[in-house]
Amino acid sequence: MARKSKSNLSELYLEENKDQIYENALAEIQSFQLPLGTTLRSVYDDQPNAHQRFMEKLDACIRNHDREIEKMCNFHHQGFVDAITELLKVRADAEKLKVQVTDTNRRLQDAGKEVIAQTEEIIRCRVQQRNITTVVEKLQLCLPVLEMYSKLKEQMNVKRYYSALKTMEQLENLYLPRVSQYRFCQIMIENLPKLREEIKEISMSDLKDFLESIRKHSDRIGETAMKQAQQQRTFSTALQKQNNLNYGRNMHLGRSRILESKNEITLKRMFEEDDEHEEEVLTAQDLVDFSPVYRCLHIYSVLGDGEIFENYYRKQRRKQARLVLQPQSSMHETVEGYRRYFSQIVGFFVVEDHILHVTQGLVTRTYTDELWNMALSKIIAVLRTHSSYCSDPDLVLELKNLIVVFADTLQGYGFPVNRLFDLLFEIRDQYNETLLKKWSGLFRDIFEADNYSPIPVANEEEYKIVISKFPFQDPELDKQSFPKKLPMSQSVPQIYIQVKEFIYASLKFSESLHRSSTEIDDMLRKSTNLLLTRTLSSCLQNLIKKPHIGLTELVQIIINTTHLEQACKYLEDFISNITNISQVTVHTARLYGLSTFKDARHAAEGEIYTKLNQKIDEFIQIADYDWTMSESDGRASGYLMDLINFLRSTFQVFTHLPNNNNDHAAMSGKVAQTACMSACQHLSTSLMQMLLDSELKQISMGAIQQFNLDVIQCELFASSEPVPGFQGDTLQLAFIDLRQNERL
Repeated sequence: MARKSKSNLSELYLEENKDQIYENALAEIQSFQLPLGTTLRSVYDDQPNAHQRFMEKLDACIRNHDREIEKMCNFHHQGFVDAITELLKVRADAEKLKVQVTDTNRRLQDAGKEVIAQTEEIIRCRVQQRNITTVVEKLQLCLPVLEMYSKLKEQMNVKRYYSALKTMEQLENLYLPRVSQYRFCQIMIENLPKLREEIKEISMSDLKDFLESIRKHSDRIGETAMKQAQQQRTFSTALQKQNNLNYGRNMHLGRSRILESKNEITLKRMFEEDDEHEEEVLTAQDLVDFSPVYRCLHIYSVLGDGEIFENYYRKQRRKQARLVLQPQSSMHETVEGYRRYFSQIVGFFVVEDHILHVTQGLVTRTYTDELWNMALSKIIAVLRTHSSYCSDPDLVLELKNLIVVFADTLQGYGFPVNRLFDLLFEIRDQYNETLLKKWSGLFRDIFEADNYSPIPVANEEEYKIVISKFPFQDPELDKQSFPKKLPMSQSVPQIYIQVKEFIYASLKFSESLHRSSTEIDDMLRKSTNLLLTRTLSSCLQNLIKKPHIGLTELVQIIINTTHLEQACKYLEDFISNITNISQVTVHTARLYGLSTFKDARHAAEGEIYTKLNQKIDEFIQIADYDWTMSESDGRASGYLMDLINFLRSTFQVFTHLPNNNNDHAAMSGKVAQTACMSACQHLSTSLMQMLLDSELKQISMGAIQQFNLDVIQCELFASSEPVPGFQGDTLQLAFIDLRQNERL
C-alpha cells in the first residue's frame, strides 16, 4: 500500500510538473521575447502526447483571453459610443476648418512665390559671390605661378636659359607649393624636369657649336695675337737699335748720324703705322662669342652638374689640342705652313687663357700648364723633325722669326717658353749649316768667274769703288798715276763682301733670342770661323786642286789669300761694331782666318811645285836618247831646250807680278826661288834616273857626249839666274850630283 501510494504521489507530481511546463511555454509565446523554436522544441521533446495536451492548454488560454476582452469591451462600450458621437459632431467643423486652412494656404502660397523667387535669387547671388571670392582668392594665388611660367616660356624662347633656371627654382620653391592641389600645377611640376633636360641639351649643343667655332677661328685668333706681339717686338727692337746707336756714337760719329736719322725715320713710320692700325686691333672676344661657354657653365652649375661640364669641356679641348698639334706633312715646304701651324696653337691657348681668367674653375692654371707642357713637347718634336728638312736658309730664318713671335706671344700670356729658345739654338746650328752650304756655292761661283788677274783701275772713281768694297791700303800704289793695277784679283773684294753678308745673315738669326750682346758676338765669331776654316778653306783647297788652274792662277791665289788674311782684322772690327762689344773683352773669340789662308797658301805653293814637276816629267817622257849613237849631234837635245824655255817663261811670270808692296815682292820672290830650286832638283833627279836606268845595258861615247851637252844646258840655265835672289852657285848645286855621275 505504501508503494502504491508513493506511486500515486509520483504520478501526481509529474502531472503537476507537466502543467507547469505548458504554462511556462504559453507565457513565453505570449511575451515574444524568446525565440519560438526553443519554446516549441521544449514542448515537443517531452511526452508523446505532449502536443495534444499543449493544444488543449492553448485552447483553454485562448478562451480565457476572449472572456477578458469581452469584459473590457463591455466596460468601455458607452465611452466609445460617446466618443463616436462627439467625433461625428466635430466632423463638420473639421471640414470647414480644412476648407479655411486650404484657402489660407493657397493665399499664403500665392503671396510667398515672389518672396521665394527673390530669396532664391539672393541665395544664388550669394553663392556666386562666395564662388567669385573664392575664385579671386585662388586666382591671386595662381596668377603669380602662371605669370612665372609664362616668363619661363618667354625666357626659353629668347634663349635666356640661365634666367629660365632661376625662374624654375623660384617656381619650385616659392610659388608651386601654394597651389600644388591644382592639376595644372602638377602638369607644371612634371614639365620642369623636362625643361631642365631641354636646357641642358640646348646648352650642350651651343657648347659644341662654340667648340667647333673656336676650332675654326683658332688660326685667326692666333694670327691676330702674334701680329700684336710682333708689333710690340718691332717697337722694342727699334728702341734697342736707337739705344745702340747712341751707345756707339762716340766711336763712329759720322756713320752713326746717318744711321740714326734713318732709324728715326723708320721709328716714326712705325709709330704712324701703329696709330693707323690701332683701331683695327682685335682680341679673342672680338673674334669669338664666348657667351655659349659662360651660359653652359652657369646652367650646369645651377643644375649641380658643374663637374660633369668641366670634365666634358677639358676632354674636348684636349682632343682639339691633339688635332691642332698635328702638323701637315708638307708644312716644312713653305713658311705659310709653319705660320698656320703656330697660329692655330696660339689661338688655342689664347682661348684657354681667356677662359681661365673669365671663369672660375672651368680651367685652372694647373690644367693649362699641364696642357702647355704636353703641347710644348709635341711642338718641339715637330719643329725638330720638320726643320731638319729645310735646306733654304731664308726659310729657316723665317721659321726662326715665327718661333720667336710664337714664343713671345705665348710668354705674354704667362706660358713658359724657355724650351723653345733652347730649340732655337739647335735650329741655329742647322741654319749655320744651310748658310755654309749656300755660301759654299757662292764662293765656288766667285772663284769660277774670277780671271785671276790683278784688278785694273782706270781712274780715281773706279779705285774708290774697289776700296769701298775691300779695305785695301798701299801708300806706294796710291802714289802711282792712273791707270794702275791692284795686286789682288776680282774674287778678293767679292769674297770679303760675301763674308760680311754671311755675318749679317748669321746676325739676323741671333737677333730677338733674348741673349746678351756678348753672347751674340761670340755666336757671330764662331759662325764666321766655321765659314773661314771649313767652307772657304774647302773651296780654296778644291780650287787649287782643279786641273785647269795653272801656275799663274796659283800665284794669284797666293796673293789673294794674303790680302784676305790681312782683311780678317777688319772683319773682327766689323763684328765688334754691329754687336757693340769691344775686342779687348776677355771672352771675345778671335777669327781663325790667319791659319785658314796660310794653309791655302801652302797648298797653292805645293800645287805650284807639283805642277812644275809634272810638266818636267812630261818633257822627260818625250826624251829619246840613242844610247848606242857613235857621236853626238853637237847640240843639246830638243826636248831639253823646250823644257828650259818653258821654265824661263814660267819664272818670268813670277818676276812680272806686281812688286809695289814689299810683302808681295818678298812673297813672290820666295815662291819663285823655291819653285826654281824644286824644278832644278827634280830635273836633275829625273835625268839621273834616266842615266842609271837598270834596263840600260851599255852607253856609247856619243851618247855620253850628247847627255853631257844636255847637262851643260842645265848648268847654264842654273847659272843664268832665272829667278833673282839666289846667292852664288846655290842653284847650280842642284846639278852637281848629276855632273859627277855623268863623269863617272
